[in-house]
Amino acid sequence: MDDPTVSSHRQQLQSASGTPQLNLFPRMSESSLHLENLPSSRSSHVNRMINSGYSPSPSRTIYSDRFIPSRSGSNFALFDISNSPASSEGKEDGSGTYKSLLRAALFGPDTPQKKDTLSMPPSRNIFRYKTETRKSLHSISPFGFDEGVPGVSHTPVKAPRKVPRSPYKVLDAPALQDDFYLNLVDWSSSNVLAVGLENCVYLWNACSSKVTKLCDLGVDDSVCSVGWAHRGTNLAVGTNNGKVQIWDASCCKRLRTMEGHRFRVGALAWSSSFLSSGSRDKSILQRDIRAPEDFASKLSGHKSEVCGLKWSYDNRELASGGNDNRLFVWNQHSTQPVLKYYEHTAAVKAIAWSPHLHGLLASGGGTADCCIRFWNTTTNTHLSCMDTGSQVCNLVWSKNINELVSTHGYSQNQIIVWRYPTMSKLATLTGHTYRVLYLAISPDGQTIVTGAGDETLRFWNVFPSPKSKNTNSEIGASSFGRTIIR
Repeated sequence: MDDPTVSSHRQQLQSASGTPQLNLFPRMSESSLHLENLPSSRSSHVNRMINSGYSPSPSRTIYSDRFIPSRSGSNFALFDISNSPASSEGKEDGSGTYKSLLRAALFGPDTPQKKDTLSMPPSRNIFRYKTETRKSLHSISPFGFDEGVPGVSHTPVKAPRKVPRSPYKVLDAPALQDDFYLNLVDWSSSNVLAVGLENCVYLWNACSSKVTKLCDLGVDDSVCSVGWAHRGTNLAVGTNNGKVQIWDASCCKRLRTMEGHRFRVGALAWSSSFLSSGSRDKSILQRDIRAPEDFASKLSGHKSEVCGLKWSYDNRELASGGNDNRLFVWNQHSTQPVLKYYEHTAAVKAIAWSPHLHGLLASGGGTADCCIRFWNTTTNTHLSCMDTGSQVCNLVWSKNINELVSTHGYSQNQIIVWRYPTMSKLATLTGHTYRVLYLAISPDGQTIVTGAGDETLRFWNVFPSPKSKNTNSEIGASSFGRTIIR
């Protein structure tokens, strides 16, 4: 039943404005009905909005709100869903219709209520908010697809690189010492292998297999280390008497003898024309072979014999390892170590700088440690540690691929090829019956030579060539059989 008071207000409003009646709620105040209280511009705008003849512009689509899709712009045909009559007239459906459409979009049109959670949802959404990027299901599926499915291309899985498990050449090296602290094998850039046997140094040409006796120190001395200069034919020989001799291997001529150490010189490392020597007297001497002095500076820090020395590839940092279980890093001008690492629990002889990443250093510990550790000397951080289960005697990085080789002593006497940085084993090589104390890499980066107290040198093809990942090394590859180095 109508309220007579409200009816009288309706009549007054209609007579004043001449506009159709409005359906008003009961108890609405009279002041709220007078449009005269509004400004003239706003009143005319409201009058136009409430005018019954007003109709929306057909030239554009009115969206409900941001991020809420319009049904007129939705792709219902993609899922074989016909638009409802209400939606075709521009009206919104109830919640029941929306839920059914949402369920059909998520789980398929034939699903009444639920769908197995293992089924794959449609590849495209029913509502479009932006341009879609098409991706094949094969590229995003974690389960893979049947090989027999037509129209699906499969990328063949790359087979892992195979490393020969046997050496392609073995050299007998009589009297090759079984001493962890010595470094008696090195391979030059001119493809000549130098080996220290007792008091003599022998050269083996990898191209011709010719053996040459370079020097004989006599009965009162013995060879403790050999090291080739990076370029040229100069070879440094560290002796048991604490001297360092420089030889020109091309003419078998001794150039000079440098002193300074009080005990044997077991470690040598070249940096351009500079030579570093490490001794049992705990010191490292920096030598310039162009200067008349025996050494330019003395590096002190180790508390026991220095048995590992390596310059970085940019010749800016020198890493040293000692029998005091310490790993130090020196720069070109320091007489004290700039970085000190104490994590190893045994002697550190195995040291190798990465040729692929600046400042990446690998080090290996002895019998009581058995770990290979990786360091970033640029940020002074310890990166990772790998327990190998055996004494780590040597480390060398591949020049052609991000892999490295380690040789081991007690108790496995094995050679391991590692992938870096995952440190997964690519190959484990066996054959030596004593500790694999000596290691050198060929100038082309494909072949390594290992030496052990079993008095043999073994040559292995472990790394790919720079150009082809499957090409075997040509260094001595045709020379099978067993020969003697002297």
